[in-house]
Amino acid sequence: MVTLCSLEDDDIVSQIWRLQHVAYRLEAELIGFDEIPPLMDTLDTLKSCGESFYGWLEDGELLGALAVQSESPDSLTLTRMMVHPDHFRKGIADSLMKHVLSEYQNIPLFIVSTGTLNTPAVTLYRKHGFRPVSAAEVASGVELTTYHLHKVE
Repeated sequence: MVTLCSLEDDDIVSQIWRLQHVAYRLEAELIGFDEIPPLMDTLDTLKSCGESFYGWLEDGELLGALAVQSESPDSLTLTRMMVHPDHFRKGIADSLMKHVLSEYQNIPLFIVSTGTLNTPAVTLYRKHGFRPVSAAEVASGVELTTYHLHKVE
């Protein structure tokens, strides 16, 4: 079940922190870059990040999360997408994505960036209609691709 997570809840913040460290370590291995920003977070920086987190919870355990941040009234950036590796291929990321796209259906532009070599993330974003708009090398041999989804009104 997808729910809005409160960064005022210390238990939720701890679960997000643990989840992103497990999930983003795998992405770091996939793309060959271990300085992914969520891996640098502390509990305090997570609490004050200014993002809205939507979580997939089962029996009080956070199995996946998608965070968003509004850059303007016309765009929303998907800042973090993570699923616990023990729960891959269960539709959690897809459900989180559908929920956020529906929750913010009046926003005309969605933006997300991911490591170009992160095939699972690239596949998910493309499945939901995101298209690549730019790519940039962020470290030697490590490319980050930015994707946009333009909602047609």
